[in-house]
Amino acid sequence: MTASLPALRYPAVPLITHDPYFCVWSFADRLTDDWSRHWTGAPNGMGGLLRVDGQIYRFAGKIRDTEPMTQQTVEVLPTRTVYIFTAGGVRLTLTFLTPSLPHRPDVLSRPLTYVLFETAATDGRKHRVELLYHCNSDWCVNMAEQEVVWGRARLPGLNVLRIASAEQHPLHNCGDNLRIDWGSLYLAVPEKSAATAALAPATELRRHFSASGRLPESDDLAMPRSSFSGMAAGVAFDLGQVGSKAKTSWLMIAFDDLWSIEYLQSKLPAYWRRNGMTMAELFTTAAAELPTLQTACERYDEQLLADCRRIGGEEYARLGALAFRQAFAAHKLVADRNGTPLFFSKENLSDGCIATVDVTYPSAPLFLLTQPDLVKGMLIPIFHYAELPRWKFSFAPHDLGFYPLANGQIYGGGETDETDQMPVEESGNMLLLTAALVKFTDDQAFLRRYWPLLSRWAEYLRSKGYDPENQLCTDDFAGHLAHNTNLSLKAILALGAYAQMAATLGETRLAAEYHKIAAGFARRWVKDADAGDHYRLAFDQPDSWSQKYNLVWDRLLELDLFPAHVAVTEMAWYRRMQNSYGLPLDNRKTYTKLDWTIWSATLTGNRQDFDALLQPVYRWLQETPSRVPLTDWYETTDGKQVGFQARSVVGGLFLPLLGNAKLRNKYLQLARNKETRNGAGKQ
Repeated sequence: MTASLPALRYPAVPLITHDPYFCVWSFADRLTDDWSRHWTGAPNGMGGLLRVDGQIYRFAGKIRDTEPMTQQTVEVLPTRTVYIFTAGGVRLTLTFLTPSLPHRPDVLSRPLTYVLFETAATDGRKHRVELLYHCNSDWCVNMAEQEVVWGRARLPGLNVLRIASAEQHPLHNCGDNLRIDWGSLYLAVPEKSAATAALAPATELRRHFSASGRLPESDDLAMPRSSFSGMAAGVAFDLGQVGSKAKTSWLMIAFDDLWSIEYLQSKLPAYWRRNGMTMAELFTTAAAELPTLQTACERYDEQLLADCRRIGGEEYARLGALAFRQAFAAHKLVADRNGTPLFFSKENLSDGCIATVDVTYPSAPLFLLTQPDLVKGMLIPIFHYAELPRWKFSFAPHDLGFYPLANGQIYGGGETDETDQMPVEESGNMLLLTAALVKFTDDQAFLRRYWPLLSRWAEYLRSKGYDPENQLCTDDFAGHLAHNTNLSLKAILALGAYAQMAATLGETRLAAEYHKIAAGFARRWVKDADAGDHYRLAFDQPDSWSQKYNLVWDRLLELDLFPAHVAVTEMAWYRRMQNSYGLPLDNRKTYTKLDWTIWSATLTGNRQDFDALLQPVYRWLQETPSRVPLTDWYETTDGKQVGFQARSVVGGLFLPLLGNAKLRNKYLQLARNKETRNGAGKQ
């Protein structure tokens, strides 16, 4: 922790964060105050006991009749969450290490977290110490009444425990507020550690451990049984006499989902197994690589947070660490039949859609910064789908279905009609994201491959974008709105971006034509949206206002379509309109969007303006009464969640770093470094 700021009280703490199914958080201030939970709030319980000189303390889980250890600190980092506890003269450092290294997609895609335990005496004496850690069977089912089975295996140097749903039907279910009920949960522990392992109800594991420091000698074999029974996989470490010199132990938690995504009726595996790697090979590889991965993660965390501090200060760095963990965990990285990485998002607790374009758009800054191949992995499925005859519209799609089934758009009118579509929104998003990808990576081959579609969407925006009809935008929870000036901004900047891409391809006539159109629209916009000391929400509403977050692309892409005074005027207005916990989205309601507020904070490029909009957001982070994984939609008056949680859109909080060319190039080089990359598949 940085001494200059008090410790942050996180709304919720990420523990194991891999994908929309394998994603476990603590919703409490202390890990001992409640059972850990899936991001949806359903129990995904883990329990932890420390036995010091025969005295039992708990460090994880709301275990009855057991004294909690004193939680001294908790810190969330991009790849780690670190707790420190004390009790009985012993300090326990508990680290959840999820190596989400964007420049190493093989490692990033592994569904495996290391749980590290470090114990040391704090009173100058030696203490006899044993430690128990267990995971409950509710990690494997959607509903507690579903039945589970279990077993164990031996691998070279490892003991492995497994729990799984009794009925295995991969990819049989889709939607929003759901947990996985296929595949298997694993705990793996090194044979050389002084550890015992058992499969039994969690109460039995804890009873045996409390009495002897060990686990039952036999596994419970009465299966299948419902998850209500409290079945668990547990590991107990005998740490012997612990003095001032720290002792370390560790285990691995993994989830094998068998098949990860169905894309256009084809079942796709997770990216890590695209070359045939098995779960057994994953465990042995991951065990061998722990020392180097631990060092790599520590260095990456240090580097990324130092860059966040340079750009936005300590408050911004803390917010960024939490957003990093959440944004990656709201996606699944898979491989198509050619090994190409595809990166599918889920609209967590907003409707469950997969590959939603207006979710990709706000999340993209993190991935454009740290691994542009992931942005390609989000765009490619949309491009391929839009090329199919079944997509008959002249604008871009909204989504590809309900997670994890990406078989075609289901939102609004789906493939049948234009009801509740987002034509200006999604077409603008695809053009801007492709332009950013090409500008920052110079990937002209990618641009050429999808140029016909981009041209079709640019033509649509040329006709319909300047003064949008009564249609939805990404802020669709606010309802339809005609003449939306912020949506108009997106269309204008997307047309400018199209002109820029045309110039990149040597299409000079086309580039000049579309630049002229975009520049003309921009001049009109400044006059038509003018409300004196700010700019309107809608062209026909003179007393309205809204965040103009889409304007960020004018500076990011160096389009220079709008005069600087537009951003300066808007920022002065924003600073006047803020409430206790931030800047409302527009004049219609007092709620806001977290991602858009950070985008708006960057409009002038002035650090004082950025800090002015960031400070209420950080206050909200500390004080919100809604104890859930980061919500991006909350009230600026009382800080309460309005809706949404655990969504990928918080990747947008990295837009300030993306706007720094020096940092952008540094992370691009890291992503391209073959020695750290481990291969990213065919492009």
